[in-house]
Amino acid sequence: MRNDVRLFLRAGEQVKHNRNLQWGVGIVEEVMTSSVPGGTCLARIRFQDGRLRVFHNDLDNESCCYYFGIRHYDDPGHNGIRRQLLAYFDADDC
Repeated sequence: MRNDVRLFLRAGEQVKHNRNLQWGVGIVEEVMTSSVPGGTCLARIRFQDGRLRVFHNDLDNESCCYYFGIRHYDDPGHNGIRRQLLAYFDADDC
């Protein structure tokens, strides 16, 4: 992984979008970081609405998902959402 990248999200974290509340809570499925200088850092997030969305994940870039409205979601009462989404992932992979 490159050292000049400040990642906002890590795999497994729960997130939400400030303006698109209908998406629900999401889980970061994968973080992809380019090894090429100036390359892209992406985060794949599966939301409760069933959609997989991909966002830029470098805080030093104006296109970062943080500036787009993605925020960490740390409500401990929503562990059921994590189980639901992980079950959904497993069902799709079969």
